[in-house]
Amino acid sequence: MENRVTNVVIAGLGGQGVLTASNIVAMAAFLSGCDVKKSEVHGMSQRGGSVCSDVRFGQKVYSPMVPPGEADFLLVLSPDQIDVNRWRLKSDGVLIEPSMIDINQLGSTKTLNIALLGLFSKHIHIPEKFWENAIEICLKGKNLQLNLSAFQLGRNICCRI
Repeated sequence: MENRVTNVVIAGLGGQGVLTASNIVAMAAFLSGCDVKKSEVHGMSQRGGSVCSDVRFGQKVYSPMVPPGEADFLLVLSPDQIDVNRWRLKSDGVLIEPSMIDINQLGSTKTLNIALLGLFSKHIHIPEKFWENAIEICLKGKNLQLNLSAFQLGRNICCRI
């Protein structure tokens, strides 16, 4: 495991699965042997407002918050949250956004967060088996096959990131 900390910010609106996605990222990193810290800001999430979650993982992580402008990855679940959160991304960071997934190929639009995680997982050195285990653990059987299919859809996208 390399010594550097990977900083991930996941942003969206209440009900889109931001917290579920961050729990899966944190669990996959933990299962792969990383030290993991996570924080979240709910805002007006129960009313469809902005939700943001930071996940940091590596050999040793001291703080759960991603410092301003230090996110290696910004994963956004709602297009209107891109500009609102872009300041959190490093100049050479990777933006992963909904337009990268063809929602018509999803079994349910509710699995967009998981499909975006599949796309994100191609950029992280965490073996696929840990991602799948994390999805199983965090979703506890809720439409598991549908979500695993969405994850594979995201993993199979050839992207220009």
